[in-house]
Amino acid sequence: MTLEDFTDFTDDEGDGEGDAADAPADVDAADSPAAGDAEGRDGGPSADDANGAGADGHGAAADGFSEFAVEPTGEDVGLGVVSVSQGLRVAEEADETTLKAFVTTGNRESVRLGKYLLIPYPDGERLFCRIVGLEYAQEFRSDDATEIHARRQMRRDDFAERDYKFMAELEPMSVVYGAGNDMRRRMTDRVPKPGAVVEEASDDAEIKTGLKIPEDGVFLGHLSVGGEKVRTAARPPTVDYRVKDDYADGDPLAFRHTLVAGGTGSGKTHASKNVLRQYLDSDRTYPTGDGRESRMAVVQFDPQDEYAQMHDDNPDLDADFARRLDREGIAHGGHDDTVALVPRVANATYPGEGHRAERVEFTIPFSLARDMPWLVAGSGLNDNQYPALLTLINRFFRDYGDSGTYDQFLSFLDDPALKEEYDENGRIHEATFDAVKRRVRGVPGGVFDQDAKPITELDHTLVRPGGLSVIPTYHLPTSRQKEIVVLAVAGLLVDDKLSNDPDSDRIEETPLLIGMDEAHNFLADADNVQARKVVQKFTEAAKQGRKERLGLFLITQDPQDVAESVFKQVNTKVVLNLGDEDAISSVNIPSNLAGKVPYMEKGQMVVYSPDNSEPVELIGLPKCVTRHGD
Repeated sequence: MTLEDFTDFTDDEGDGEGDAADAPADVDAADSPAAGDAEGRDGGPSADDANGAGADGHGAAADGFSEFAVEPTGEDVGLGVVSVSQGLRVAEEADETTLKAFVTTGNRESVRLGKYLLIPYPDGERLFCRIVGLEYAQEFRSDDATEIHARRQMRRDDFAERDYKFMAELEPMSVVYGAGNDMRRRMTDRVPKPGAVVEEASDDAEIKTGLKIPEDGVFLGHLSVGGEKVRTAARPPTVDYRVKDDYADGDPLAFRHTLVAGGTGSGKTHASKNVLRQYLDSDRTYPTGDGRESRMAVVQFDPQDEYAQMHDDNPDLDADFARRLDREGIAHGGHDDTVALVPRVANATYPGEGHRAERVEFTIPFSLARDMPWLVAGSGLNDNQYPALLTLINRFFRDYGDSGTYDQFLSFLDDPALKEEYDENGRIHEATFDAVKRRVRGVPGGVFDQDAKPITELDHTLVRPGGLSVIPTYHLPTSRQKEIVVLAVAGLLVDDKLSNDPDSDRIEETPLLIGMDEAHNFLADADNVQARKVVQKFTEAAKQGRKERLGLFLITQDPQDVAESVFKQVNTKVVLNLGDEDAISSVNIPSNLAGKVPYMEKGQMVVYSPDNSEPVELIGLPKCVTRHGD
C-alpha cells in the first residue's frame, strides 16, 4: 500500500483554510512549518522574494510549501545494476550461480527472457550473459493480497511500478575481452562487482564473440530473442548467424551433417532452399585430396517437386532486398546449373511444370542389387532368409553378368531345379527359398531396367562441382517405388564415396552434399534385416563424412523416426515449429529453447550446433533467395 492509495483531505465547507483551521490555538503561526518555509530557512530570503511568487514553479505553492525544479545530472546508462540483495555468486555448477540485476522502472517494458546483456568489470573485460528469469519482488513489507488492495487496483488504469523491485535473473555465458579482430571469449571465471551497470548487448562483434558465432560461413538466419531480431548499432543492425565452412578450426560442418526439423507449414523447405543455395555459391570451394579446390555438388531428393525451382529466380525478390542480401554476403538468385534427374518408372509421367530446369531421365539398373540386395528384399526377411537372398543374387550375377535384369532374376527364381539343388545341398531350405521368392516378387514392377539411361552411366550428370541435381519422386505411384529410387541413388553415391576402388572417380573426388527430404521414410529404425542394412550404410557414411568430404542434409517433420545411429552423427540441428512432444524431445536441444518450439511462427528456428556456437534462436529470411511455391 502506498501514499497513492490515500486521497488528500479537502475542506467540504470551501473556506480555503484546510487543516490550518484545526491547528491548536496555542501554536504560534510563526512556528508552523508553512511559516518557516515562507520566510526562508536560517534567515534566508523567502521563496517568493527569490522567484517571483512561484509563477514559474519555483516559488511557494498554494499550500505554503516551496517547489524547486530539480534535474538529475548526467544520463542513465543501461537497464539496471547488479544486485546483491538476493546473493551474488558465479560457480562452475549452473544451479549454484546466483546473479541478479535490479531493472529500473523505465526499462522494465523492454526486458524479455533470453535478452543478451553485458556487465563490465573494472579492468575492461565484460561478462556476457542472458536473462533466464524475471520477477517482481516486494519493495516494502506489505500484503497486497487483500480485498481492499485488489478492488482499489481494479479501479485504476495504471500499475505502481515503484512499489515493487523488478529483478532479472542472469545466466553467465562467457567473459569477453579484447577489441576488434582481437576480441576473444573464455569461460566465466569472475564475479561482477556489486552495483555494476547492466547493459543490453548492442555491439555485433561482442555478441558474436560472446555466443561463439563464426564471422564467416554459411548463412542460416539472423539472431533473435522471443521472435524479435536482435538489433545492434552496426549497419546492417542485425546479427547474422553463420555455420563454419572452412578447415581453419576443424572440418567444415557441412561434412558433419545437418538436420532440419519442422512441421507442416513451418517453413522448413523455404529455409532448406536458402541454406542449400549458399553451398552452391560460386565463391565457396573446398580442398580435395589431390590439393585442388573444388566447388560443392548437391544432390537433393525431392518428394514434392519443390527443389528444382531453385533453377529459377524468385520474382518476389525486389532490388532493394537483393542489395541487402549483397551487403550481407548472402548468395541469391536462381542457380543455373540445376538438373532434374527424373526416374523413369512404368505407368508414371513426370509433369515438371513448376520449374525451367533441364530434365534428364534415368532408370535403376538391376545390377545395383548386386551390392545393394536390400533393394529387392521387400520387407520382413529375417536373419536366415537374408543370407539366402545374398546367395541367390550372387549366383544370378555369376550366371548372367552385370547385364542381368530384374525380369531375368524372377525367371531365375522360378526354376524348380535351382530350388531343389540348394535344398539338397543344405544351403537353402525349400521353405526359405519360397519366402525369398515371395519377397522379391513383392517388389513393385516397373522400377528396374526401364527405357532410359542407367543412373550408373550418368555419374558426371549426377555429380557436378557447383551443380544441383534434383531427384523428384512425387510422380511415382507407390511409396515402395520411391524408397527404391532414393536408396538406390543415395547408396550409389555413398558406396563410391567410401570405396577404396570406386566405380566413379567423379563422385569420389567431388565434395558432395546429399539432401534427403522426408528422411524419416528412408532412414528409420526397423526390426527387419534389410532396414538395418540401410541404416548401417548411412551410419557409416555419416561417420566417415568428414574424411571423404561427404555431408548429409536431412529434412524431416518426424525427427523421432530417424535411426538413432544416424541421428547421433548430426552436429547441426535446425529446428522450426514442431507441435509433437516426442518430436521436440528427440532433437535434444536445450530445454529453455525446446519450450519455445511449439510457439514459433513460420521462419523462426532454433539452431543447436555445439561445434559452431552456443544454442541460439534465429529468424530466417522472409523471402526465399530462389523461386519457391507456385
